[in-house]
This record gives sequence, C-alpha cells and structure tokens, in this order.
Amino acid sequence: MALARALAPEPQLLLLDEPFSNLDGELRRRLSHEVRDILKARGTSAILVTHDQEEAFAVSDHVGVFKEGRLEQWDTPYNLYHEPRTPFVASFIGQGYFIRGQMMDPQSVHTELGVLRGNRAYPGVSGAAVDVLLRPDDIVYAPHSDLKARVIGRTFQGASTLYRLQLSTGSQLEAIFPSHADHGQGEEVGIRVAAEHLVLFPAPGSVAVHTLNS
Repeated sequence: MALARALAPEPQLLLLDEPFSNLDGELRRRLSHEVRDILKARGTSAILVTHDQEEAFAVSDHVGVFKEGRLEQWDTPYNLYHEPRTPFVASFIGQGYFIRGQMMDPQSVHTELGVLRGNRAYPGVSGAAVDVLLRPDDIVYAPHSDLKARVIGRTFQGASTLYRLQLSTGSQLEAIFPSHADHGQGEEVGIRVAAEHLVLFPAPGSVAVHTLNS
C-alpha cells in the first residue's frame, strides 16, 4: 500500500530506506523482486538504502559502497564483485581472504598456493609484493592434489558445504565443496586454485603502490 501511494504521483525518483528489513528471509527475497519488477515496468528510478548485500544485488542495477561516509565505488553488482577498486570493497563484498604474493611477470604471481596465472596483464613491478583476493569459489576440491589444507570449520548449505581451511603456513581460506565431499574438523583435504581472473592490490609499502590497479 505504501509503495502504491508513493508511485501514485508518478515520481521520477523514489527513495526506499530499508523497506524489507522487518521481513523474514523468503518474504524479503520475493517482495524485493516484485518491487523491482514494478519499478521497471513503470520506468521509475529508485535509490535503495540497505545493509543487506544480497538485497542490494538482487534489486539494483548499480550499487554504491560507502566507507565512513565516503563513496568507495559506484558500479554494477558484477563489477563490484569481480573488479573491486579498493581493498575495502574487495573484502566488504562477498566472502574472501587476502594472501600475500610476489609479481613474477605481468600475468603471474607467486604465492604460498603456488604460481597463480591471470587471464590478462596486470600493471605492476616485477618482484613487488601484492595482496591477492581469493573467494570461496576460487578454491576447488581436488582430492589428489599435492596442495593440502586442514579443515578448521564448515557450514552445510545443502547442495554445497562452505569449508574454512588452514594452510600449513597458518593462512586461512574458505572454499565451497560439493556436499558429498564430507570432511570433519581436523581432516586434511586436497585443493587447487581455479582463479583465472585475479584481483590484486599492492601490499602495504610495496613499490608498486602507484602502478598496480591504477
């Protein structure tokens, strides 16, 4: 009813301030899609204020990420996830961990997980230290891999399980495994990195700070 009243004067811009915050998960998901469809059908632009990333991605064509009142990035949901412009956006959007690496050439980074090769050239200085963002879908279950990690936690999600893993160096990662890959805490599992699109940022104090991701 409130939305119908707000749309009656045919506004050019509508402000929606946490409109679904008091709804349960399934109703919130369904209603957010319905509101998006209504706004699209009427050609009405809207600004949605929310702290729920899933809600923002589901409803919006473009999303702004703010840090302490400052706009860090205004972009499509896809670009925010795959092309974050700052370490804050990279860590704020979705799940992920940073691991330290060293630039070998414009497409390769040496890390504790081995040499990671990207599908494009990355501006930077050979030998410079970088932080590499790895998300759970970048880590693949590979039982016969020589690269091992220890299970330190897991969350069953139905068709898949989100595992928290610790490398022999002490670094931690998260990985999404098929639900049939059932491993308990303390078990060692084989993994490999399947990230071709690398997200890199200069490590603090790196000489590449002015050239990488510029």
